[in-house]
Parts: sequence; C-alpha cells; structure tokens
Amino acid sequence: MPPQPARAWQRMLSGRRLDLLDPTPVDIEIEDIAHGLAFVARWNGQTMGDFAYSVAEHSLLVEDIFTRMQPKAPVKWRLAALLHDAPEYVIGDMISPVKAAVGPGYGDLDQRLTAAIHLRFGLPAALPKTVKAQIKRADKVSAWMEAVQIAGFSEKEASRFFGRPKPETVEGLNIVLRPPLETRMAFLSRHAQLLAQL
Repeated sequence: MPPQPARAWQRMLSGRRLDLLDPTPVDIEIEDIAHGLAFVARWNGQTMGDFAYSVAEHSLLVEDIFTRMQPKAPVKWRLAALLHDAPEYVIGDMISPVKAAVGPGYGDLDQRLTAAIHLRFGLPAALPKTVKAQIKRADKVSAWMEAVQIAGFSEKEASRFFGRPKPETVEGLNIVLRPPLETRMAFLSRHAQLLAQL
C-alpha cells in the first residue's frame, strides 16, 4: 500500500476544515482567527509580564497606529491593518530570523492564507503596494514599542532594527498585556466595528 500524503488541513474550533495548501474564503471564520491569534505569542513568548503578548493584541495596536499615521485611510484599509497577521492563527508567529531560515515556502503559505482571509471579509486578495507599505510601517512602529516596553531591547537597539517612530505616533500608546480571552473579545469587537462601517 503506497504511503498516504501528509495531512495538509486543520480542523478549526468552528468545525471548519481549513486546507492550508488551498484555503478558501468559505472556510475562514473570524471566531477561529480571533481565538487562534489570542493564543499565539509574539517574540516567541520572550516578553515580560504575567501574560504572553499575543498576535491579537499586536494586531489591535497596529490598526490603531495605522489609523494615527493614515487618518484619512478608508475603513477597508483599517480592516486590512487589523488582519495583517491573520494567517498566524494557523501557521503561528515566526520571528524574522526563523522565516529567513525556512525560506520562500513560508511566504507562499502566508500569501495563500492572506488572500482567502481578505476575500472572506470583502478585501482584495492582494493589497495595493502603497497600502501594504503603510501597514508595514505601522507594524514596525508596533515592533519598536514592543521591543522597548516588553522584550528587553534598549531604545537604541530597537531603533536600529525597527526605526525610531515619531513621538506623536506613539504618544499615549502603551503595550497591553491581558488574558487571552479578553484579547479575543477585543479583537472580535474591533473587527465587528470595522465591518459595520464598510
């Protein structure tokens, strides 16, 4: 009997069976995304505090920063900012050095999942390059804040890797550490608010 091919799908808590190699928008549920991201730790869990800093919490911060940096951006791009790391609900959050070691396969998988997620929530499969770059800038500001506030970097070191943000961009913002279920609910609430404004 020939060997069976490796399983390339995951059963989600919603009951959906998500094919990781050929994901479809039909199998994407925001509850699965929010739950998964609330339990995925940024920085490989190497952060200070009593709770891991989750990708869901990071996503909320990136959307906030993106909105500060692009106050006239349409709501759909704010939604894209919130969902910028959504594929990590099934593939996890790999730090950049690990992504580089894994090679292009990780990026391909991420792109397929991103396209399915975007289509599920009414966004284009691929974002315009300018919007993607704006979200990436907000992501780097978030990474700088996280590095300095909870990941043990000095400001000088964080600035070397992520660039120093303008003071007005981060004024009044702080890293939030809270239980995963609180973060999950906050992510779901923000997603619903943005969808209602589309």
